[in-house]
Amino acid sequence: MPRLSLLPRDRTFFDLFTEAGQNSLHAARLLDQMMGSWPDDEGLGREVLKAEQEGDRITHDIIRRLNSTFVTPIDREDIYGLATRMDDIVDYTEEAADFLALYKIEAPMSQAQALTKVLVLACEQLAAGLRLVWVNGYSDTGIARYAALWRQQPSASWQARHGLTAEGYQRVFDELVAQGFRPTQVSGYGDGFYPA
Repeated sequence: MPRLSLLPRDRTFFDLFTEAGQNSLHAARLLDQMMGSWPDDEGLGREVLKAEQEGDRITHDIIRRLNSTFVTPIDREDIYGLATRMDDIVDYTEEAADFLALYKIEAPMSQAQALTKVLVLACEQLAAGLRLVWVNGYSDTGIARYAALWRQQPSASWQARHGLTAEGYQRVFDELVAQGFRPTQVSGYGDGFYPA
């Protein structure tokens, strides 16, 4: 006898999210290459633009499917929010690439190149299905403290830490990542005018 399921089995949204994640990673890597070789563009700016246009197509596909699907695998608002935010990543990546030429940047600053590396790392996590969900922090007698919630994939194991200094957070981060955990919730706080 066939089994009945009340949950939708349509995986199309998840396939499109995967495609969007891969596209954001592609765009981030192109921008990283562009930052490293600028002002020798070598057509990378055009490739970033193509990735942005592909991101728009994926987003439109998701929204079109959302508007024509009665029962969705997750909340409609979550599908819409995730689709538009993933599209924002590629839009801003393309904007950064465009600004290099628009503002006649002679050579990107090392800080911009470092931020591009962070973007690539974040997009790698996004493409792998991992994402930072929540950021928060607090001050304890003038000392910045951090809190983190960790979840090991694919099991439901998790660990939480709080009251960590920046150095303590990095140590715990390195230990837990080596054990297969990935951060799902991190919180940090800076005192005064200086980042923690």
